[in-house]
Amino acid sequence: MTHPATGLDDVVHQRVRLGILTIAHEARRVEFGFLRTTLDLTVGNLSQHLTVLEKAGLINIEKGYEGRRGRTWIHLTPAGKKALRDEISRLKELIRQVEETQEGDQT
Repeated sequence: MTHPATGLDDVVHQRVRLGILTIAHEARRVEFGFLRTTLDLTVGNLSQHLTVLEKAGLINIEKGYEGRRGRTWIHLTPAGKKALRDEISRLKELIRQVEETQEGDQT
């Protein structure tokens, strides 16, 4: 039997990228500035993480205008939704395993 940690996806599991995917899932489409502020990142740092997620096919980046101001929106691809769902399942399995071990320690 394989340990649940071996199934964690390094692209998805990284703290910032997991945050991006989670927020994008909740919002359906999220603006770059909102992500930057919410995750307390610099423009350059957020851009790098978005590039990793885009190259992995987990997000789409849409550029456009709102009035005269340029905007960048991020939304999950079907693969991104699946990757997030799979990661959450693995994390739940890890939590279940730890909780079962703790229950065994108390007896």
